[in-house]
Amino acid sequence: MNPIDLLLAIVFLAQIGIGLLGNFFLLCLYTLTFLTGHSLRHIDSIWVNLVLANLKVLLPKGLPQTMFYLGLKNFLDPLGCKLIHYLHNVSRSVSLSTTCLLSGFQVITISPSNSRWSELKAQAPKYVVPSCLFCWCFYLLINFTLLGTMHNSRFRNNNTRWWHLGYCSISGPTSFDSSVYLIIFALPDVMCVGVMIWASAYLVFLLHKHHQQVQHIHSLHLSPRTLPEIKATHAIILLVCTYVSFYSIDSILAFCGFYFDKYHSFLMPLGQFMAACFPVISPFILMFYDSQIHKYCYDLWCKKTPQ
Repeated sequence: MNPIDLLLAIVFLAQIGIGLLGNFFLLCLYTLTFLTGHSLRHIDSIWVNLVLANLKVLLPKGLPQTMFYLGLKNFLDPLGCKLIHYLHNVSRSVSLSTTCLLSGFQVITISPSNSRWSELKAQAPKYVVPSCLFCWCFYLLINFTLLGTMHNSRFRNNNTRWWHLGYCSISGPTSFDSSVYLIIFALPDVMCVGVMIWASAYLVFLLHKHHQQVQHIHSLHLSPRTLPEIKATHAIILLVCTYVSFYSIDSILAFCGFYFDKYHSFLMPLGQFMAACFPVISPFILMFYDSQIHKYCYDLWCKKTPQ
């Protein structure tokens, strides 16, 4: 086995293992908290949706690429290859839209009472779960549409283009119109990134305004909900910055892989590593910043520990 392939296998195995550990921990924590009768916040439904998307990003593509670097080559047929890419693209887009939903929901949550967003505070919670379901349905549909468009005879000629990914090979038409890709696939992602950047800038503005007010008010007079909401806002801002950074790099690498006839030796593992970074990092950002996670752990531990 090539020493470089062995090193890459170890790196990807460690990355996937850490990501699965963090996401499964949060998923089990939320599930146990719900089953034991503890109340969950509305934002926790969005966190759960993000965790599920993270798991689906890591598993469908992470395991095959690790097996490839361990020596198993081209073990997936074309149908399996397309299915892997379909699930990965759907999960990646749902992860993006869920992070966008998080930032928007937090803008509504911490907006002052005299803000235009305050009118939505009472209405927003009941749309959280439908919004999460809509994200999955929407991206399942547009990715299926993209898959069908790429293999539709109207958008291709007799020439076929192959991308060799190591664990499988996927084909596509050489005459595929990139504008179709931009309209039905890239445009919603770009819009989500734009909303995330705007929401993060607005959250930073609100935090700065809050900091100025605190300088004139004694901390004991603050609402007990203020600190948890601020820490949750910090977590969401950090998540958005992390996602946008890795998403931008991954998108550039994905475009290069789409444009060139084949992935370069350094381009494929680098793109795969970048695509998995956010699903690996995000659960630990949440665990570190969200004090409610600590409370859930404490409540579950006290319930199991005899007094």
